[in-house]
Order: sequence, then structure tokens, then C-alpha cells
Amino acid sequence: MNSAMTSGVTTAPAILDAMELTSDPELEVRFAESAHQILADLVSGGAALGWVEPPSRDEVAELLGDVVSAVQAGDAGLRAAYLDRRLVGLGYWLRYARPTHRPHADLEKIAVDAAAHGRGVGRALTAALIADAREAGIEVLTLDARGDNTNALHLYQSLGFTEYGRLTDFVAVGEHRYDKVFYMLDFRQQG
Repeated sequence: MNSAMTSGVTTAPAILDAMELTSDPELEVRFAESAHQILADLVSGGAALGWVEPPSRDEVAELLGDVVSAVQAGDAGLRAAYLDRRLVGLGYWLRYARPTHRPHADLEKIAVDAAAHGRGVGRALTAALIADAREAGIEVLTLDARGDNTNALHLYQSLGFTEYGRLTDFVAVGEHRYDKVFYMLDFRQQG
């Protein structure tokens, strides 16, 4: 056993794809439970993941089931990050449903457990999802983020995304208003 495993600390996250997650029913159940905990904790802490209140277990399980079905149809990519055999992050992209937008996909819900922030998990997850989208023939990968999420915006820019729009004070969380920032990664420009 290497020293990283015996010390209890791994240097890089293990990034699993949807097929690896769903090949073992026990792992799939644990994934859904752990994903719910991460998402609920992040939303409770104010994270910008599309929910104002933490999602329920059933809501997360249904969302993940829909994403896995889309992966099986070739219309999505799903990745999960593990450190020391513990789920610490997840994210996915979905191909647009509108027929005229089918060559493109939207990167959604990149979520990293707060305890794993600063360990390269978000970068590893996002890079794997970008590679999956490119391999799937996606032409343009888009995403949107809340304007105050500066760490995420910096990460996306560092991975080649460019801002293509902004809706000022568009996101409403109680009395607070935030910009909605739109980013794209155009694989057609990358040859």
C-alpha cells in the first residue's frame, strides 16, 4: 500500500464516470445518499446550485436517475469525485433537448463538499466533464453561474470558458440579488 493511502490522505481525487457508479448497486445507492448530503449541506451554506432550500433525498435521487438515463442515451455526462473512498464532489452536463440545440450541452451542478475545497476536486471534475463532452461530439459546452461565485468563475475561465453574457441582478435569493453569468467553451474553435 502506498504512503498516501496509509496516511489517510490522497493527493488527487479519483474521478468515476456514470458507468462505474452504476455498475455496483451498493455504490449507486451510497452515491445517491452521499450526493444528497453534499448538495443539501452546500445549499444550507448558501451555495449557488439552483435551490434556495436544501433539496430532499427524493429530489436528488430523481435528478440523478434522470441524469443516468440521459447518460445511457448518450445525452449526458456524469462524474463523481472521491477522496479516500469518500464522495467529495459531483457534476454533470446535459445535451440540450431542443432539436436545433442538440449539438450543444450545458454543464450543471458542479458541487464539491466544503471540506474538500482547495484540493483540486472542482478542477478535476470539470476537466473530466469537458473531456467527456468533447469525446461525445458536443460542439459548444455552456454553463451559467451566480456572479458572486468568484472561485467557480475563475476555475471556468482557467479551463478555457469565456463569458458571453450577464444578466444583472437576475438571481433572487430572498432580498439579495446576484448577476447570472453565462460562459461557453466552443470546441469548434479548438480544432
